[in-house]
Amino acid sequence: MSSEMTLEIITPEGIAFQGVVDEVTIPGTEGEFGVLKGHAPMLGSVGIGTLSIEKDRSRIFYAVNTGYAQVSPTRLTLLLETAERSDLIDQQRAEKALKRAEEKIDKLSRDDIEFAMAQAALKRALARINTAGKS
Repeated sequence: MSSEMTLEIITPEGIAFQGVVDEVTIPGTEGEFGVLKGHAPMLGSVGIGTLSIEKDRSRIFYAVNTGYAQVSPTRLTLLLETAERSDLIDQQRAEKALKRAEEKIDKLSRDDIEFAMAQAALKRALARINTAGKS
């Protein structure tokens, strides 16, 4: 068994991260889960939230938006809609997106198809705000 775990984060824009890591904490759709080297093979779904990567005794954070995780004992591949590193998040833009989503939710009924889309936009904005500046 290899003594390393390789992480690859792939989005439609390309590879957001690739490298050897010690631990990854993922916001799953059914709750947060962690992956270490030697983890049993599994497939999981990723929700909206903050992804945490431990590498060389420091942490790297990403705001992520839905996707899938494929885990093997030596490799973790995340296929995500978006992944934005914490130090690259525009806090003001995220706060404006949050305000827009809140205003839209206030105007819509729960039965409106746009209500669910506005809720998802709200969750994405909150994830970006909560992740911004983490190091």
